[in-house]
Amino acid sequence: MNLLLVNHYAGTPMLGMEYRPYYLAREWVRAGHRVMVLAADHSHVRALQPAAGDERIDGIAYRWYATPSYAGNGPRRAWNIWAFCAAVWRDTPRLVRDFRPDVVIASSTYPMDNWVVRRLARRAGALHVYEVHDLWPLSPIELSGLSRWHPFVALAQAAEDFAYRRSDRVVSMLPRVHAYMASRGLDLGKLAIVPNGIALDDWSQPPEPLRADVAAALRGAGCVVGYAGSMGLPNALDTLLDAAALLEHEPMRFVLVGGGHEQARLAGRLAAEGLANVSLLPPIPKAQIPAFLAAIDIAYIGWQRVPIYRFGIAPNKLMDYMMAGCVVLHSVEAGNDPVAEAGCGLTVPPQDPVAVAQGLRRLAALTAGERRAMGERGRAFVRANHAYPVLAQRFLEALA
Repeated sequence: MNLLLVNHYAGTPMLGMEYRPYYLAREWVRAGHRVMVLAADHSHVRALQPAAGDERIDGIAYRWYATPSYAGNGPRRAWNIWAFCAAVWRDTPRLVRDFRPDVVIASSTYPMDNWVVRRLARRAGALHVYEVHDLWPLSPIELSGLSRWHPFVALAQAAEDFAYRRSDRVVSMLPRVHAYMASRGLDLGKLAIVPNGIALDDWSQPPEPLRADVAAALRGAGCVVGYAGSMGLPNALDTLLDAAALLEHEPMRFVLVGGGHEQARLAGRLAAEGLANVSLLPPIPKAQIPAFLAAIDIAYIGWQRVPIYRFGIAPNKLMDYMMAGCVVLHSVEAGNDPVAEAGCGLTVPPQDPVAVAQGLRRLAALTAGERRAMGERGRAFVRANHAYPVLAQRFLEALA
């Protein structure tokens, strides 16, 4: 089968996020399918940007379309989105002629690529599949306060409704979307849930040694609470810092690694408040994440208290935490909770520093054996439900 995956932000282990297109495509190639990924040559989530043109990576054909660079969410990002969709639109005759897709997947977070994918799929006589990462435009409305009457919201809403009505299949990473999607016109018989996942072979080799500054921050006495990932408002790291302040005189240290829009402000907070029990460090390479997680005692993941999470969550870093066998403090209120399902940690209310501090105390008081048993439950849960070989097969079954 020829699978054409259109994902504006697709990355690779070498380039950085986002990783899901690569890992699904790699499993499909291993299963004997032919796969091409279409992506822009500039994305705000990648660490490195590829050169425009064609490239083959681990058996996957990549086509990087030339697009304008941008920073933030202003007009240049809208131009970047338009340029990518226009490039795929113009390239449709060549793609149909040379690749001959059986399935075309629209998977760019925003739904506007479905107009392009629908045309491409019809010309190729292929299935049109909409893969839903986030609910757009509901996510920017509820997370960023964007007006429902904003022109971009109106455009995204029209594209989302079109995709639910006209696509042949819908695959969602979020598990509690049925009622919402039906309200926007989806026949639920088309819907399948395929969550985020983990690449098992990333964990089969000895981990890459940690950068010196991170290794130094992890050395010393006391229980280490770790965080690895983006530092943005949705990650609720102010709540963790508030909890660290409450635990300032207890034998507990906090080591946070990552980058993002909030990193500089959070660093300013540490300096202004003199939080000596917190280390805030730049991001580390993906290959060093297993070593970092092996060195901490408790992994933290937090969320804001916002209605959008009623549809469920599918965070990549939580999969890493669980695969590493970490005990997890999960600060969330959502439609699903993998930590509770797996029994690998403790869940407390979001944006509640007192609850986070109390939860960390409870986990720190466990014996090493109790924490190890919790971590093993998390690892077993991920291997059974979130390994990419399992998810790639589940995705193909959704096409039947």
